[in-house]
Amino acid sequence: MENLLAQIERGDPTRHAALMAAPPAARKPLAALYAFNLEIARAPWVTKEPMIAEMRLQWWRDALEDAAKGVVRAHEVMPPLAAVMASRGLPLDALDRMVEARRWDIYSDAFADQSAFDAYLNDTAGGLMWLSGKALGAGAADEAGLRDFGWAAGLAAYLQAVPELVARGRIPLLDGRDEGVKALAEQGLARLALARKAAIDPGANPARLAGWQAHGLLTMAAREPARVGEGALHLSEFSRRGRLLWQAFTHRF
Repeated sequence: MENLLAQIERGDPTRHAALMAAPPAARKPLAALYAFNLEIARAPWVTKEPMIAEMRLQWWRDALEDAAKGVVRAHEVMPPLAAVMASRGLPLDALDRMVEARRWDIYSDAFADQSAFDAYLNDTAGGLMWLSGKALGAGAADEAGLRDFGWAAGLAAYLQAVPELVARGRIPLLDGRDEGVKALAEQGLARLALARKAAIDPGANPARLAGWQAHGLLTMAAREPARVGEGALHLSEFSRRGRLLWQAFTHRF
């Protein structure tokens, strides 16, 4: 557990902060999922050879399939992940789609259209939020609300990553003009509003802490879209700390 937390702290400080604000009982299943997400998210970037990146992602798809059959591969993340899969009934399809979606990160092609971009966020951040909630007791009725929340939180993080993606030769946005960024941020805020109206099982609240910056970042992007391209889409340290503590105590997201 300590090793997983250290990896998450280094590679995904936003989710690590959310983990530390979550109740202790929720940390183990969430840490397993966050560590898995970190592994597949960085797999396309550790090599410049597309075939090797494809093989890395395929390894994870195969490892998940094996885990669903009770065979746990030798990797630090797999035993805790397999345990959560088995004990919480996590659907293999949703986990597999998380991995498959990361194939887009390997190549420099733009998203084909808005539907492809939406699907990427839904399968990555949306899928992770849904699985995290399910690992904490959320049911099928909670999936839509959790995916909406995860999609919006994923969009906020994605907008922060736009300059880095551009630097790596990617075409991250269908419309990178201020008008396009503003419209996208407003779409994220609308998805957040839908999630807030949904009657999501309170047990999933620790999972929702991972989106603690989403509303602030999306509001900033909608008001000042130029910040995205400038790499200036960041909340102040005071705002960051305050938002996380407020959400952890009030469960208002």
